[in-house]
Amino acid sequence: MKFEQYAANENNPKWENMIKREKEIYKRNNDIRTEFERDYNRIIHSNAYRRLKHKTQVFFSPENDHICTRIEHVTHVESISYTIAKALGLNTELTRAIATAHDIGHSPFGHQGEKVLSEISVKDIDETFWHEKNGLDFADKIELLEDNQKNKQNLNLTYSVRDGIISHCGEIDENNLKPRDEFINLNDYTRPNQYNPYTWEACVVKIADKISYLGRDIEDAITLGILDEHLNELYKILNYNTDIIINNTVIINNLVYDLCQNSSPEKGLCFSEEVFNLLNEIKKFNYRNIYLSERLMPSIQYFKIVLTQIYDILKNVYENGVTIHNLKQMERFYPKLVNGFYNWLAGFWKFERNANFKNDAIFDISNKEDYYRAIIFYISGMTDNFAIEIYNEIIGF
Repeated sequence: MKFEQYAANENNPKWENMIKREKEIYKRNNDIRTEFERDYNRIIHSNAYRRLKHKTQVFFSPENDHICTRIEHVTHVESISYTIAKALGLNTELTRAIATAHDIGHSPFGHQGEKVLSEISVKDIDETFWHEKNGLDFADKIELLEDNQKNKQNLNLTYSVRDGIISHCGEIDENNLKPRDEFINLNDYTRPNQYNPYTWEACVVKIADKISYLGRDIEDAITLGILDEHLNELYKILNYNTDIIINNTVIINNLVYDLCQNSSPEKGLCFSEEVFNLLNEIKKFNYRNIYLSERLMPSIQYFKIVLTQIYDILKNVYENGVTIHNLKQMERFYPKLVNGFYNWLAGFWKFERNANFKNDAIFDISNKEDYYRAIIFYISGMTDNFAIEIYNEIIGF
């Protein structure tokens, strides 16, 4: 329990900042949950979390039940985070909430979909789209839950969980990870991995994210035959005898054990030098032979066509003062796309909102950039299958 005195609890000098909320939805007099348990419940009841089961992790394979989806990845991260946090004496409720929420900002089609939306976003509104920031925006602005008066409000998560979402970038090449001391405005983030997380628990999730995806991506690639020509190289990197099965469980256990053995409050969360070098070698192997595999190229091209076409259809109706009229005129051609976008948009713009929407209006669609930004948010929330369904509606007659 080396980190017990640094855990997220009432004795931590950061505690009041950790549990700070922008505003409160409501509290029950008979609620027995902690602040982080309440966050966890809000997250698993959100649409963004539910949709993760139909979003790509790495491999677009909706008909193969044994290929990792985004929600399975999230479950792996939660499990690994719990194991590490428990072993180190940290707050497992906080790691569970952060891990469960950390990918709610992911677009359809995984990181390839994220790249497509970022290209669109940079071109049209001069903003980079990245899923960690989008996840914070979904938690703060987009996701709505009904309170006990049937009013729709945002999730209003604690600072610690919000910080964990935007700080979770798993692309870390440094060892000895420690939390920052500064209580910053999380909207000051301009790029992934800009700041260290605020809590040790969020640091755990950040590392668990990397441990999770590297091993599972290898297992899926083996299942799909992508690594058939590279297995000898992988055995050499892992220093395994060829009679040992390479799977996610073996890789995770070795990494987690080494991390827990070598970490301390003084050094930070760290691996031994040998295992840290191994981790980076596995990452390089994955990029060479999995993420940049020729087998993935056709699907990547397809993802770009699907998302760009959906965006362009909605974008091209913009005309100051008559955008909604133009959108409605398209309804007879693309009813599912137009009705879905219009009904979604109605919860966030400054016109024609139902009185039960208590969230702040965040789009002024008379502003072209606001309208384009709304389209990007809407597309980013789609599942793979829904995006394809919308695309098929667009190209169908």
